[in-house]
Amino acid sequence: MNEKLNVYEEKMKKTIANLEGDLGTIRAGRANPNVLNRIMVDYYGSPTPIQQVANVNVPEPRMIQIQPWEKNMIKVIEKAIQVSDLGINPTNDGSCIRLVFPELTEERRKELVKDVKKKGEAAKVAVRNIRRDGNDAFKKLKGSDISEDEIKDMGDELQKLTDKYIKEVDKLVETKSKEVMTV
Repeated sequence: MNEKLNVYEEKMKKTIANLEGDLGTIRAGRANPNVLNRIMVDYYGSPTPIQQVANVNVPEPRMIQIQPWEKNMIKVIEKAIQVSDLGINPTNDGSCIRLVFPELTEERRKELVKDVKKKGEAAKVAVRNIRRDGNDAFKKLKGSDISEDEIKDMGDELQKLTDKYIKEVDKLVETKSKEVMTV
């Protein structure tokens, strides 16, 4: 009986992992190398994450420094950052690229918190959809060798898992919101 629930718990864990990844890309006043995760550069004909063609570090709280392993990658990385939705203009000194993050305005912070909450809500919907799929699958077991009480118990367990992961989503959203609002 438990292996039937494990499938749905795994899906819920993946939803949480996706949310964590999404929230990691939202910048919160401080420089966070994760904002570069979605930006791909053309490396000998194949799209490659910046972290795989350069050293990325944070020398100051509001600066990311990108040092390509090959000199010819500087222009490619710079162009990829400019066309991305990052909203920061890179500066390059010939050997490395610097991204200086401006202080976020109060208005921008509130917009980011709304975005965080939107992503959290989408994750909750995903968790609830997984619960619905599970309940539908359990209902189809009626008339098989599993009793109605066992089916009801599986539904109850699935609800407990749903509650647990919804709380986790709330916690992640609250933590990220505080991080964004901290000046």
